[in-house]
Amino acid sequence: MILAIESSCDDSSVAIMKASDFSLIHYEKISQEKEHAKYGGVVPELAARLHTAALPEVILRAKEHFSALKAIAVTNEPGLSVSLLPGIVAAKALATALNLPLISVNHLVGHIYSLFLEGPIKLPLGVLLVSGGHTMILGISENGVISVLGATSDDSFGESFDKSAKMLGLGYPGGPQIQNLALKGDDRAYDFSLPLKGTKRLEYSFSGLKNQVRLACLELENSRIPYSVIPRLDRGISSENSKISSENSRIPSKNSRILSQQKANIAASFERVACLHIIDRLKLAFSSQKWARFGVVGGASANLRLRSMLESLCASYDCELLFAPLEYCSDNAVMIARAAVAKYHNKDFCQNLEMHPRSSLENLKII
Repeated sequence: MILAIESSCDDSSVAIMKASDFSLIHYEKISQEKEHAKYGGVVPELAARLHTAALPEVILRAKEHFSALKAIAVTNEPGLSVSLLPGIVAAKALATALNLPLISVNHLVGHIYSLFLEGPIKLPLGVLLVSGGHTMILGISENGVISVLGATSDDSFGESFDKSAKMLGLGYPGGPQIQNLALKGDDRAYDFSLPLKGTKRLEYSFSGLKNQVRLACLELENSRIPYSVIPRLDRGISSENSKISSENSRIPSKNSRILSQQKANIAASFERVACLHIIDRLKLAFSSQKWARFGVVGGASANLRLRSMLESLCASYDCELLFAPLEYCSDNAVMIARAAVAKYHNKDFCQNLEMHPRSSLENLKII
């Protein structure tokens, strides 16, 4: 059995997997979303402190399986340096205490293996990686060598959702917030332009779309009709009118309803174009690649509109579409354990475990 630790961003996670048959023996994940939500995004220093506090407790709860372990695996690249460090320190300490070898795992390779948690990897394979920090189109050869066919030149798909949600006054993480609000909106209300339309460059760019959302929010803010005048205690109304004021203040004005609908329209229009951009660039990739199967991984792959569009795309190219299970789309130690199993069978152990906050997948071999 292999114990894996994941702490590349804002999730502290530990999993134990059998190397013989990929059985999941133990899994626990502590999310930091609530702690970071008040700041509208991940605060690295806070993430580091929370990892330092959570990981020893999570590891200790897996103690009953220590005697059966054959190796310790940990994410060492890419990610936030202050988040990777607590996981690496914990893995080194545990490996030393139990006299076990260490396995280093690339976080993005872990996402690829989330497609094959219960069985052998199937190659060759095309992959769309969409997360809070990455947006890439990958080609993986039959012998497991990765080629980066296209990537974002600025914001990632998930990052554009987070930033747009923040501009709309929604919570963090932005993906689920935008998706839920978009269900109430008209996705044609705003004619946001499709990024890189008509170009043949196999890349993504979400900064322009994000700016269109910003301008729409500013326009909405500047065009707001003043709220209906409601007596307020802080405006010096008399005490005998305070009860009436309190009741009136709970009545939503017509303008507030209009504002809510317009926000939903912005969210829906943004989500539609962001997903169209993903599909538009993928069509370029599919025109030059002959994939029998295509996988979609990363936390942002949970978006339901994107999934529906991808199903239609792959059906049109007679290509098998693979998704990671929804519960393992976001960062988790199960996918890290699965990637570590492949390295374990190849006896690919790490003698000098180092941290690499930035790393490339180009020409990386995953089997």
